[in-house]
This record gives sequence, C-alpha cells and structure tokens, in this order.
Amino acid sequence: MIKTIGVLTSGGDAPGMNAAIRAVVRAGCELGMQVYGIRRGYNGLMENDMYEMNLRSVSDIINRGGTILYSARSPRFKTEEGMQDAIATCKKRGIGGLVVIGGDGSFRGARDLSLRGIPCVALPGTIDNDIGCCDYTIGYDTAMNTIMQMVDRIRDTTESHDRCAVVEVMGRGAGYLALNAGVACGATSILIPEVPYDFERDVIERMKRTQKSNKVHFVILVSEAIGGVDEMAKRIQSETGVETRATILGHVQRGGSPTAKDRIVASQMGYRAVQLLKDGIGNRVVAMQKETVLDFDIFEALNMKNHVDLDMYKMALEISI
Repeated sequence: MIKTIGVLTSGGDAPGMNAAIRAVVRAGCELGMQVYGIRRGYNGLMENDMYEMNLRSVSDIINRGGTILYSARSPRFKTEEGMQDAIATCKKRGIGGLVVIGGDGSFRGARDLSLRGIPCVALPGTIDNDIGCCDYTIGYDTAMNTIMQMVDRIRDTTESHDRCAVVEVMGRGAGYLALNAGVACGATSILIPEVPYDFERDVIERMKRTQKSNKVHFVILVSEAIGGVDEMAKRIQSETGVETRATILGHVQRGGSPTAKDRIVASQMGYRAVQLLKDGIGNRVVAMQKETVLDFDIFEALNMKNHVDLDMYKMALEISI
C-alpha cells in the first residue's frame, strides 16, 4: 500500500474542489496514510511548497468555494526540467502517489508524471464539464445554478424595460453551460460552438417571430467560445428595434458555495481516488457516467470525446419561441 500521498488542485478553480480535498485527506488519514496538501498546483510540486494535512486541516471547508490549496497554471511544468523537479520533490517527501484535481490540462500533467513512475489519480474539476470521459465534472452544477440566478436577475430588468439581454457565459470551447443554463432560463436563443448558427435566422428571425405573439423582452445566451456579444447587441437593436444590452458574466460563475450535488460528487470522487492508491493503482481518472462513479485508464480517458446533447438543443429551440 502507498503510505504517503499528495493532493493538489490545478488550472481554473471550481466549486466542490474543497469537498474533494476533504474526502482525500480524511480517507487517507483513516487508512493511516500521510497526506500532503500541495499549494498552487504543479508549481508547488516543483517548488516543494506543501504541508502535512490531518483530519482537522479540512474541517469546515466542504461549504467553501475555490480551493484552500490554491491553484495555478504552470508552463514550466510542461518542460522536462520542471517535470524532473516535481519528481525530485516526490522522492524527497516520500510521496508514492498523487491526487490531481483539475481539467484536461491537469490530466495531461498527471499522465506525464505517471509515465515517469509517479502513480496519479485525476479528478475532473472544471465548471465547463468538458472532460471527454465524464458526464459530470466537479463545479458544473454550481456554475449552472449561478448562471441561472444571474440571468433571472437580468431578466427582471429586461421585463421592466422591454429589452433584450445578450449574456455571455463561460465554457471556453464547450457549450454545455450555455445549453443547459439556457434551458433553465428559457432563453429565446442559445448559441454554442457545437452547433453552426446563422445569426439572422437563429436570433433576429426568432425574436421577430416571438414579437408577433406579443413577447417584448428577450434573453439570448451565448457561449464564450463564440463571443462577440457587444456586436450582437448592436445588431439586434438595429434590426429589431428592441433596446439591447450585452452582459459578460465572467468569473462570478467560478465562485460561490458549492451545491449539494457538487459536494456529494466531489466527496465520492475523492474517496474513490484514495481507495485506488491504497491498492497501489495509479494512472487513473475518476469519472461519473450515468450517475455512477467509476475510473478509467488515464491514457484512454484523454482520448475520449464527450458530445453535447443535440436533442436537448432541439427541445430548447422548440419550447422557447
């Protein structure tokens, strides 16, 4: 059994990361493991910036957003020199395995360490929900609820002034947040990178059609992968006569206390990671598929593709007119 493990968070923070850290630390301590919390992701691993954690180190963090271990992106870790510095730290501390919580870039780091003899188990922590092997990633539910709440508030103003709101949400290269939050908010149009769109047909004409049925306020939800919401707002106002404002929600989507679902799933995933390392099993990605937590070979997982639900997109168009 691996006796000493480390846990780090890397890349963008996501609500629920603290719940995952808590589960890793407590599951490890329960097994008699020594658990190190590594600060600021792979940077901390290269620089030996870590501390030993115990049961009380993670008290009262399950409800907190962000990550108590802090996070960072590390270009130097991608180099062989940086990788060897990280390995040297693991040897110095006696770390026999790592739990890495983050997105696909973090997974690649875990894969590279695994190839060099440091067993890693990766947990999907990203609000974008864009990890190919997973139906669900830590932070996604909280981000969707945050978007829904923010758009509901924006809608109050659109209703009061007969306006249109063009709202950009996060999602980098994926439209999961925009699509599902768009359904929850009843957006008139949803623009995501997975579905080609014609602005005249999919926004202007839809608005004009709904105007004929006496609708006078609108919400258009746009994935950040598409962007350009300021120009969209100007065009909508010019072509429909509806006063239009653009809003970029930004990093408010990444913060906040995690929902029950994110706390529960993160706890399940953290626990699963420690159970794998307990048995000497590394080079894995913990994932959720069809509401079940399971694990995959890390190399296999990185090659998997996830696809947006086109039936959901079709439904959204038909019930939001």
